[in-house]
Amino acid sequence: MSDSLRAPRLVGGTFEASAAVELAVADRSGFLENRHVGSAVVLSPDGERMFSLGSPDAEILARSTLKPFQAVASIGAGARLDGVQTALATASHAGTAEHLEVVRRILADAGLDETALRCPPALPADRASRDEVLRSGGAPASIYMECSGKHAGMLAACAASGWTTADYTDQRHPLQQHVRDVIERLTGEKVSHVAVDGCGAPVFAVTLAGLARGIQRLATASEQSPFALFRNAAWVHRSAREHPWAISGHGRPDTVLMETLDCYAKAGADGVMTMAASDGTTVAVKVLDGSVPAARVAAVGLLVKAGAVDAAAASAALDGADTTILGGGAPVGRLRPVV
Repeated sequence: MSDSLRAPRLVGGTFEASAAVELAVADRSGFLENRHVGSAVVLSPDGERMFSLGSPDAEILARSTLKPFQAVASIGAGARLDGVQTALATASHAGTAEHLEVVRRILADAGLDETALRCPPALPADRASRDEVLRSGGAPASIYMECSGKHAGMLAACAASGWTTADYTDQRHPLQQHVRDVIERLTGEKVSHVAVDGCGAPVFAVTLAGLARGIQRLATASEQSPFALFRNAAWVHRSAREHPWAISGHGRPDTVLMETLDCYAKAGADGVMTMAASDGTTVAVKVLDGSVPAARVAAVGLLVKAGAVDAAAASAALDGADTTILGGGAPVGRLRPVV
């Protein structure tokens, strides 16, 4: 059998499907159509584990939920970013003109332009912006890719530190070694495996509990801390909270949750979701079938269960966060948490 056809090797403590629990369901016209299973953990504002489901101590690839840690690392390595630029460095943005202006400003401030970006070419995720690019004869470009803000922040760090920029996505690069160190310090655990994320940058395996711990530390860090790591973490969290449109886009699910529930919210590809309520209560979720909407509604449901978010407010927020099931263009059901 060729190497390309061999089954992938499971690394470290990856969790088994048999350990997963039901986190969300989708009903269509009164018929229970889908059940979404996975793992989750909820931490109190002081970092204690309130409760967990499934296998929260197994490793996952946290994907874009690592972006705030990567932004902390970029700032720690010298990137000078204002509030909205910092928010964009944590973003999975929609590629609107507003987003692109900020990304270009990060690059220009570092003496670079968009040709330095090593994320793959894409079209904007925002439909109106995508249509405008195509109508004007444009083509996919790296700056439109949802991770270009993160990459711009990394490039700004390289420029400030005198590091090479052509290979900044290589896991052996000094920047990526620094990112790894920041992730290990904030999650409180050693990285056992490094993969390549969809944007081409390294993605580090962490446990779901470690991910929650890191997000909780960001959400409760102080800008007056004697430690630069926590001052930078507090700045990243405040910047995202003050510019929720930047980390996703107007009307997009994570932005809607941040604006309506007074919280931090960041999804990652393939069914990962993190949230931190205003009091510091933090949840991390991984859905095994990769459904981000299911992970999102489960996270909201867990914050309600923890008493950190009002149930009525949560229900209203989810109405605007991509949870409606359509039939013939009309609502016929809903994705909802079961935890």
